[in-house]
Amino acid sequence: MLQLNTKRTFISLAVASACSLGSTSAHAQTASPPAPGDAASGEEYVPEIKVTATRYSTSLLKTPIAVTAFSQDSLSRMGVTSAKDLANEIPNVNIQQTGDSAVQITIRGITSSNTTEIGDPAVGFHIDGLYSPRPQGAQALMFDVEQVEVLRGPQGTLFGRNSTGGSVNVISSKPDFNGNYGKAEIDLGNYNKKQINVIQNIAVNDKLAVRAAFTRVVRDGYANQMQDMREANDPARGWIPDGIPDVDQRWNTPVNKQDFYTNQDSYAARLAARVRATPDLTLNAAFELFQDSSAGGTSFADCEQRAGTRYACTGGEFDLLINVPGKTDMSIKSLRGGASWNVNQHTSLDYNFMVADQRRFQIYDADKGLTAALPFQISADYPNRPDANNWGTWPLDDRYQATWDSKYISTVQELQLKQQFNTLQYVAGLFWMHEKNQINYEVVDFFRKPHALASGAFYAQPNRQVDAKAVFAQADWRFMPTWVATAGARYSIDSKTDKDGLNLGGWWGQKEFYRGTYDPGTPNTPGYRIPQGYDLGPRVGGSFEAYELYGKPSPNDHSEEWKKVTWRLGLQKQVTENQMAYTALSTGYKAGGFGDRVDSCGGHTCLDGKPGVETFLPYKPELVTNLEFGYKGKFMDNRLSLSAVAFAMRYQDQQLTGTYFVTKYLPPDGQPCAADQPKCDVYETWRTINVGNTRISGLEVEWDYKPWKGARIGGAFSNLNTSIRDYGAYSDDYLCEERIEFDQERCPAPFAGPGPDSGKRLYDVTGNRLPNAPKYTFMLHGSQAFNLANGMKITPYVKVNWRDKAYFDVRNDEFRHIGRFQKAYAVGDASIRLDASEGNWHAEAYVRNISDKRAKNWGGSGLGAQMIASYIEPRMFGLRVGVNY
Repeated sequence: MLQLNTKRTFISLAVASACSLGSTSAHAQTASPPAPGDAASGEEYVPEIKVTATRYSTSLLKTPIAVTAFSQDSLSRMGVTSAKDLANEIPNVNIQQTGDSAVQITIRGITSSNTTEIGDPAVGFHIDGLYSPRPQGAQALMFDVEQVEVLRGPQGTLFGRNSTGGSVNVISSKPDFNGNYGKAEIDLGNYNKKQINVIQNIAVNDKLAVRAAFTRVVRDGYANQMQDMREANDPARGWIPDGIPDVDQRWNTPVNKQDFYTNQDSYAARLAARVRATPDLTLNAAFELFQDSSAGGTSFADCEQRAGTRYACTGGEFDLLINVPGKTDMSIKSLRGGASWNVNQHTSLDYNFMVADQRRFQIYDADKGLTAALPFQISADYPNRPDANNWGTWPLDDRYQATWDSKYISTVQELQLKQQFNTLQYVAGLFWMHEKNQINYEVVDFFRKPHALASGAFYAQPNRQVDAKAVFAQADWRFMPTWVATAGARYSIDSKTDKDGLNLGGWWGQKEFYRGTYDPGTPNTPGYRIPQGYDLGPRVGGSFEAYELYGKPSPNDHSEEWKKVTWRLGLQKQVTENQMAYTALSTGYKAGGFGDRVDSCGGHTCLDGKPGVETFLPYKPELVTNLEFGYKGKFMDNRLSLSAVAFAMRYQDQQLTGTYFVTKYLPPDGQPCAADQPKCDVYETWRTINVGNTRISGLEVEWDYKPWKGARIGGAFSNLNTSIRDYGAYSDDYLCEERIEFDQERCPAPFAGPGPDSGKRLYDVTGNRLPNAPKYTFMLHGSQAFNLANGMKITPYVKVNWRDKAYFDVRNDEFRHIGRFQKAYAVGDASIRLDASEGNWHAEAYVRNISDKRAKNWGGSGLGAQMIASYIEPRMFGLRVGVNY
């Protein structure tokens, strides 16, 4: 069951059917009833939840940290199979899946938008307390868990590699010495969903216990995926259909719904063992395997915003035109182990390690038919004559991205010494993480201006290494009977190295890309013909060899190091036996980094007439300082648990990753930029930048209430205020022409003065909000268990989550038809569960997103006002049946 602060509230919610009924989790979120047995046992008080947020097992309501916890029952009730399924379930927490199979977590507005092998998450992801460096790992592991704990606020002392936003700790269920038992559950739902979960615990003897768990889930995609056979059609400009597709057809084969984008196709297995070597020494080991074979997630057309304009959707909201069906082959194998030694009654020593091997192949359609020019947008001529206008808007858009292979090997080790005395306890430790990452990654654009010669970039990175080392300690001193003071610090050393990395190709079209399989002729001469869908062979692109003739490789050998001390100070007051107040001041840090080697002016002559210089576009660490006040306790004869946390944060040197301005250069032809090509003299590239500082403050309240027998009401409320300060030179060049068309606020004029801001359309974002940071959220859930005459129990459960308006860019625009925001919305879930009188089986019918709400968690534009967005899942419903044996 759950407790107020604990997100366990979600956990059993539906499941609790009889027993648990609505577990409201201390967190505000979607409540879930407690695990079976709670209400059934006649307990009418809110149960105690234990968490490990301080590296000790402590009561949730006596832990001076903003933390939410979920049990496995809660996760099952919510349909959680990976971290992304916790989206919108926790106060001030947002989670979404990215295109490269990673999970991007935002806590209190703090996130990381770089999920590649050179980026670091702002929210640390941990498995049994051990740091997991790659965000793709958060896709797995949400099965047979003892608890999932989500800590909000910087974690700069006790956890992993340091984090600025918070931490997620997945605590797996351990082998149990108390007996042999098992569980099995099957879940059948719409979109042809099938899921099976099996758990078996075996107590071999009083010295050895083993536990095995397996989960498998498949589900059709809800996207309406159609084959992309497009042809350009504008005879007046030379684009004449001939019955042959213009877009690449090498991978364009029919696929069934089970292989559509947005599908599910994964399994995971875990085998764990626990050994009592002596009464004071326990050994543990676990091997885990996760396999994802899905097509991947996707964005869709934002038909709501396009409605009533000439950009309006002509098909369905989930329509996609696909010539590169999504394919993923990602496996994660991990081995965890360790030893726990109770040296004496005051001292314990813990050593734990994890070795993880993550490998991924993934290819996906980068345009999905969402960004091709509409007829009225076409302004480029077919490029077969000298007077052609080839720099305009092309009728064709065909792009794909592929991770042809990647191999991320990480080793994490941690040693902890804990001592407890009458008035003092402390934990001290050593941490070391090492990563060796390899990836071959390709990005291709088949119709690159000005001649439509295919253009691609290939990144051959055989050896990217990350080292993170730290020494840490934190002590709690009970200096008075009801007062505890906390002090802790962590010294971190982070280094990143790129060895033998090469960038090949580039963003200009060349015949060499075709490797002799196709010869289009000479641009701007009669007979020149750009390739059509069946002209390209399998040897084009996709490998180092394919790019050997395409251009001189750009080597990436580089290394940098960062050092930082972070700390925590706290004061805790036990007001009564069941109520506690605390305050804490803490810091967190995320290491800096660098990108691939580039020319500072993009290979052109800089605006000042000088040649560009070599740069790796380095960026600094980001820092967070957090002041927090909290009050937690049980009230009303222990039938109500309540947690309230107020916080104020300073977020400095925020790291943002995207396509950003680097410099201006002299146009190659010496002519001013045309009206429809305003950036012809601007060098932009994918990079990470640091931006000023942001002030963040807010309030998080969670409650769990048992008003009468069998009833449970839980929920949460959060307020989040983010105010950007000293952002720097923000360039507001978003859809300038379309803003005129829709009579919206105009883009500023380009800055004509000297210096690095020359050419930027400067706009002041001071006071604006961070992306994906709604000001208010509210969650309420409730359940009621009814005992039937035959001893069975039936428990209906309902939940509502409401989220305020959120922006997707610091510009905070709410432009009509082209705004990057999601207005306030609510989503409801419901279920009804039946438990057998002996608790040996259960059945539960559920529906999530009852109203089939179409709400965005990201939004932007394709070409012009062709708005695109990613959305929460549509209505999902089904039936799950389980047995305990």
